[in-house]
Amino acid sequence: MKALPSRLALCLMAGLTALAANAAEPTATVNGKGIPASRLEVMMAEQRAQGAPDSPQLREAVREELIRREILAQEAGKRGLDKKTDVQAQMELARQAILIRAYLQDWVKANPVTDADLKKEYDEIVARMGSTEYNPRHILVETEEAAKAIIAKLQSGSKFEDLAAESIDPGSKERGGDLGWSNPGMFVEPFAQAMVKLEKGKYTTAPVKSDFGYHVIQMQDTRPMKAPAFDEVKAQLQPRMQQQKVEQHIVDLRNKAKVQ
Repeated sequence: MKALPSRLALCLMAGLTALAANAAEPTATVNGKGIPASRLEVMMAEQRAQGAPDSPQLREAVREELIRREILAQEAGKRGLDKKTDVQAQMELARQAILIRAYLQDWVKANPVTDADLKKEYDEIVARMGSTEYNPRHILVETEEAAKAIIAKLQSGSKFEDLAAESIDPGSKERGGDLGWSNPGMFVEPFAQAMVKLEKGKYTTAPVKSDFGYHVIQMQDTRPMKAPAFDEVKAQLQPRMQQQKVEQHIVDLRNKAKVQ
């Protein structure tokens, strides 16, 4: 003979039945069409994510918003707007965007950036930065001949900051060509290579070509640089590295896909 369910079990069963019934009940009914409670919970979750505290007033406001949306959607349906090709295309794009967001959130949860990943990236960045920080000036011109003419003027005694007025770099010309304090990794490779060889007060005696044009570089000063501690930058590295992982995953999927 089977044992009768305990009072606790009966209470739990009754509670679960009530929850299921409540979950099935619509938030509201508009012209005979129910608005699922799940929509209310999704919108409430969005509000909480933006910092709004859960409250009866907020729930009522969200419910009213859902009712208005349903009314407008029904009116659009009466006019056949949901059958229009461009509207259907937009609806499909919106559906895809929601699916993609859900997929990527799920993938990120399963493939998080580890502390080991962050530490490796940190070490590589520190290695690229080096141990010295530089404060260069530069004059950027379009042709090698123009750069050589700048160098000739410098050799004749002209001041670098005065000649910087001829630069086509709007970000530095008004500051006498001053680029501020940076590490070599912040500059394009031809520029960085020439810059680190300069002694304080010296300038390049030959034009330095980059994708931007021709540079004449002067070293104003250098100073030892100490990289921030790993724990200080860990929180900044994490979202960037996670985004890189996501982008690489998308590239991998694209490469595997059969596209005709």
